Amino acid sequence: MKKILWSLLIVAALAGCSTGDWRTASREPAGIAPDPATTQEAVVQVYAAPAWGWRGWFAVHTWISAKRTGEDSYTVYEVVGWREKRGLPVVRIERDAPDRYWFGERPELLADQRGDGLDAIIDKIDAAAKDYPWADTYKAFPGPNSNTFTAWIINKVQELDVSLPFSAIGSGYAD
Repeated sequence: MKKILWSLLIVAALAGCSTGDWRTASREPAGIAPDPATTQEAVVQVYAAPAWGWRGWFAVHTWISAKRTGEDSYTVYEVVGWREKRGLPVVRIERDAPDRYWFGERPELLADQRGDGLDAIIDKIDAAAKDYPWADTYKAFPGPNSNTFTAWIINKVQELDVSLPFSAIGSGYAD
């Protein structure tokens, strides 16, 4: 009887951990990043948001957003695991909203660098992202995953002054 009660408790807890379907969860910008249309200076930001569903209880998804001087949009650098199942590289480098909700979860700004000299750092971020050794591989645990990717770039680009949170599971995979 104890086993059944524990099983029911676990199922109830896991079933109640998300507020809906990931397909309909918010991916809207959170309004954290400066508007690229009115911000001329270069911007590099690192974000983390709780993973979707029950994973968000203990893990985050991290990514980097960058905008060069004078550009009117951001480039987002991240790894998205579901892309592997579709035969796509898991590394995603695309023009996008820099501070999107991660499937309903509001992102937290971990680092914010702006101004002169960042264009050269953005070049290094772009090169490191394109040189990521696990571009076609994703494993939630122990990695490589989205946090492995962000940590890889941070390790390659020493000018990025950021520490990933403890909940960035997989960030130590490449060490």
